Amino acid sequence: MNDSESDYEEELEAFLIWMKDAGYTAYTQKSYLADVREFLEGLNSKPLESVKKLHVVSYLTSVRERGVSDATRNRKHASINCLFKALIELELLSVNPAAGIKKSKTEKNREPVYLDEGDLQRFLSAIDGKYRSRNLAVFLLMSYMGLRVGEVHTLNLSDYNAERRLLRVFGKGRKWRNVPVPEDVAPYLEQAMKERLTPWRSKEESMFISQKGRRLSIRGIQGIAADTFGRFQNGVPEAHRRPYSSHKLRHSFATMLLRKGADLRTVQELLGHSSIQTTTVYTHITSREKEEAMARLQISMPMMEA
Repeated sequence: MNDSESDYEEELEAFLIWMKDAGYTAYTQKSYLADVREFLEGLNSKPLESVKKLHVVSYLTSVRERGVSDATRNRKHASINCLFKALIELELLSVNPAAGIKKSKTEKNREPVYLDEGDLQRFLSAIDGKYRSRNLAVFLLMSYMGLRVGEVHTLNLSDYNAERRLLRVFGKGRKWRNVPVPEDVAPYLEQAMKERLTPWRSKEESMFISQKGRRLSIRGIQGIAADTFGRFQNGVPEAHRRPYSSHKLRHSFATMLLRKGADLRTVQELLGHSSIQTTTVYTHITSREKEEAMARLQISMPMMEA
């Protein structure tokens, strides 16, 4: 433990207890604690009750100057905001200096990277190896049901209702949602559950088990995705490879639904977005679709003069 951590030992412990009680995943707890520790290190042992908005903004500015993305800067702000919120709720502080600071504007017009249906088929065909049925089920849940990596990680066997073909998903904001399992996906999910690896602990409820007999971790899923995307892009020159990751499968699901005419509100519900604004990022239109739309116009023009 370094000096800054020993200065704020009570606050860090309280923050961790608060996050556990609020149901934050182990992954989020770890990320938030790392951000908060970095912030506290720069305070030079200043008591938290004398931290002002200026100190938080100054830290966030230094983070931006290091070249991190707007999304990472916003996450670090969320971590610090959460720390002060927790300490106020636990009656260790009375003011939140991180409240009211504006988020960085992320690139609104940047199109999410996604795979079209043909690419998705090729990606799923690139899944191989000893644990193929498990990995195939994991990626089908993401690409044809829109689950986040963390949501796949937290799935338990009891979350699947085979009779109603429904999956109960524990999502962001600690909200549950029911996602219908497509008819074509159900047999793959059921096969993966039937061939589930023997867990290390007999009472392990996790739907997906790692080679070590534990719940398949978020890192584990991301690693399997990276390997599969590597095979999927095999033969593509390095300069032309796209920055695919497991989360891009969720982007692909949302894009496919909207292109097939699903309304935005339904897609929002299926993805588990708390705000419809988040869902609108998937309404990107390709040049080909613009051209096709324009070609449908019936234009009656006056005669051109000779």
